Amino acid sequence: MQPGILSPNVMIVTSSTWSAACKKSQGGREGRPTGGAGKRRPESDIPMGRLLTRFGFHPQRLILELILLGPVLLGLLSSSAYGQGKLKVVASLFPLYEFAREVGGNRCEVSLLLPPGAEAHSWEPKPGDIARIGKADVFVYLGPSMEPWVDKVLKATRGRGIRVVETSHGLNLLNAEPHEKEKEKAGHIHGHSPGESLDPHIWLDFHLDLEIVEAIARTFAEKDAAQKSTYMKNSVAYRGRLKNLDRMYRTSLTHCRQRQMILGGHAAFAYLAKRYGLDQISLSGVSPNAEPTPKRMAEVIQITRKAGIKYIFSEEVINAKLAQALGREAGVSILVLNPGANLSQEQAKDKVTFIELMERNLKNLKKGLECGD
Repeated sequence: MQPGILSPNVMIVTSSTWSAACKKSQGGREGRPTGGAGKRRPESDIPMGRLLTRFGFHPQRLILELILLGPVLLGLLSSSAYGQGKLKVVASLFPLYEFAREVGGNRCEVSLLLPPGAEAHSWEPKPGDIARIGKADVFVYLGPSMEPWVDKVLKATRGRGIRVVETSHGLNLLNAEPHEKEKEKAGHIHGHSPGESLDPHIWLDFHLDLEIVEAIARTFAEKDAAQKSTYMKNSVAYRGRLKNLDRMYRTSLTHCRQRQMILGGHAAFAYLAKRYGLDQISLSGVSPNAEPTPKRMAEVIQITRKAGIKYIFSEEVINAKLAQALGREAGVSILVLNPGANLSQEQAKDKVTFIELMERNLKNLKKGLECGD
C-alpha cells in the first residue's frame, strides 16, 4: 500500500499529496487554452469537493472509511497508551503484590487489591474491586484462610479466562488455636469451616515465599509464553534476595538471650518463629479482631515478668492499646513489628518494599530478644 493510501479506493489527504496535486493543477492540461475566452476557471474558485474528486480524492468514501475504522484506530491507540501486550495482574495482599511485580517486571501491570491502611483480615472487596479482578489476566491470592470471600468472587468472574494463583495451595499451613474464650469482634473469622482454623501468615516464612514466587512465575509463563525467559530470570533474581533475607534472619537470631516473642496483639508470627526457633506468645489468636480475656492478659504478664523480658512487641498496623496495657502492667518497653500483609498510607506513598519491612522487623527483633552480633 502506497503512502497516503487508506484503502484501494480511499486516499488520505496529506501535505505532500496535496502539494503534488496543486502543482499538477497549475501546470494545466495538454491541449487546453491558457488565456482569452477559453481561460480555465481558477482552482481557487472550484468547490473543494469537486477539486478533490478531480485528483482522485473521494471525500464521501473517506468519511465512510473513517467511520468504519474509527473503533479500530481508537483500540490501537488505547493499547499503545496502556501497555499493549502486558499482563494485567491483581494481587490481594501486599507481599503477593510485590512478588508478582518483581516477577513480572515491565511485562506486567500489577495492582494491589487491598487499599493502603486497610486491615487485611477483615477487609472485603466492593463491586469495583470485583470488576478489577474480572478484567485481570491473572489473580493472585493467598487462600480461604485469609480471603474467605474469594469463592464468590471467582464464581462471579468465571468464564473470563482469568488464571488464578492460590499461593497457599500445596503448602503446609500451621493450625491456629485461638485462646480460650477469646471474643471475636465484628469482622471475619479465619478458617475453611467451623472447627477448622488455619494460620494464613505464610509470607513470614521466607522459605515458603520461594515456592510462592516460583508458582507465580510459572503462571505468568503459561499465560504469556513469549516472555517465559523474562519471568523465570526475574524469579531467580528475587528468590535470591529472599534467600539472602532468610540467611540474615538465621544468622542474627541464632544467639539471643530471649527466645520468647511476647506479642501485644494477634498471633501473626508463628511461621517466622518456627523457622528461626523462637516461641511466639500472643494475647490473642490469629485474628486481630479477637479480644483477649483477662485471664489471658494475666498469663502473658506473668510469663513476661518471670522470664525477665525487657521488650514486648506491638503490631504497626493494629491498634496498640492492648500492647501498651501489657507493657505498663509488666513494666517493659515496646518495639514495633510489621506483619507485612499491607502498608500504611505513608509507607505506600514512600514505596516501602516487603523486604525493607522485614529488615526493619529484624532490627527490632535483635534488640527485643537481646541477640548478639
